[in-house]
Amino acid sequence: MAEREGDEDPVLAGVRHDPTTDTYEVVVVRAMNAPASEIYHAWTRGFDAWFAAPGALRMRAEVGEPFWFDVVVEGVRHPHYGRFTKLEPDRVVEMTWLTGRSGTLGAETLVTVELHAYDGATMIRVTHGGFYDAESARQHGEAWPAVLEHLDDVLSP
Repeated sequence: MAEREGDEDPVLAGVRHDPTTDTYEVVVVRAMNAPASEIYHAWTRGFDAWFAAPGALRMRAEVGEPFWFDVVVEGVRHPHYGRFTKLEPDRVVEMTWLTGRSGTLGAETLVTVELHAYDGATMIRVTHGGFYDAESARQHGEAWPAVLEHLDDVLSP
């Protein structure tokens, strides 16, 4: 759907536009089988067990600490860079997220992972914002559900 003049918060193909910063964001919510403590650990200390390529990770879970990891898709290396901006054990992981041409197009985006106990499961809400364009946001919005499904499979017995 195209932006219309006067829209303050238009939605473009599931992507929200923030007119104050002229950036785009996506939100993905999923019920996870694992407890919040395991999910938090996976995002802060076990990233190469489910997301980063094994051996291609430098990450220390401290606010302000920079990190780097690679993701390999179909034999192609995709480096990611960032730093933790907020850590609340078993509740919130917030990090900047920067990739190149096939990802954030060089934008330093922000990924916020919120964890809430819900009906014997953990609800995870991933907000990924700060994209320069709707297409980059849309691509990430399509990828995050599969990434979270993979995490759930890795953490579930």
